[in-house]
Amino acid sequence: MSDAEETGGTEVAAVPNATAVLEYLVKQVVDNPDAVSVSTSPGRHGAVQLDVRVGDGDMGRVIGKRGRIAQSIRTVVRAAAVKDDTSVDIEFVD
Repeated sequence: MSDAEETGGTEVAAVPNATAVLEYLVKQVVDNPDAVSVSTSPGRHGAVQLDVRVGDGDMGRVIGKRGRIAQSIRTVVRAAAVKDDTSVDIEFVD
């Protein structure tokens, strides 16, 4: 991946640290780690949005009871994004 990814005419800054941490964390939680994919798109207020897709039946594991696992993943990935000098929003997509 280059310094920026072209998405629909809008340039999205690369966030290699945040993406790597997000992918690693989600793969540790799910039953089928090969089905995990992370894509980037422009977010709101200049942030980069990271969209996470998982295999069938794994979304509940990623979200957790009352969304606690998802919120913990968001917290850790936002901290990793500081190294990328940007802010990120994480969406778990069905």
